[in-house]
Amino acid sequence: MELPAVNLKAILLVHWLLTTWGCIVFSGPYTWANFTILALGVWAVAQRDSIDAISMFLGGLVATIFLDIVHISIFYPRNGLTDTERFGAGMAILSLLLKPFSCCLIYHMYRERGGFLGPSQEHSAYQTIDSSEARTEPFASPDGRGHTSQGY
Repeated sequence: MELPAVNLKAILLVHWLLTTWGCIVFSGPYTWANFTILALGVWAVAQRDSIDAISMFLGGLVATIFLDIVHISIFYPRNGLTDTERFGAGMAILSLLLKPFSCCLIYHMYRERGGFLGPSQEHSAYQTIDSSEARTEPFASPDGRGHTSQGY
């Protein structure tokens, strides 16, 4: 199944709007968690080639799924909702429902940037200067003999 090509800026805009409207009812930890993760998303937009930025945004978005479930279930107003509060709660729930789909899209972007979840594949940019056939002792003297320990 091919995922649609969605711009990261569009994902950020949608979640920013829904989070802003969700803050009408839910404040405090809901606001801090979601806007902090959106700031990581801005970082991912600013550094288009950074695997760290997109992976932090993806991990934070996954974490806010669980945080939003807990926060909405604990602090949802039980009685006497005004229309404005009902709208804010609905937008917070809509944001929560869209986050798993957004995570799939962002994971696709993470893979496009070269990210890989799983065992390390050693894609290091560094090269060793020692060759495998010319191994020497680290404390060898110039004449080729290794360091001898002196017993006391």
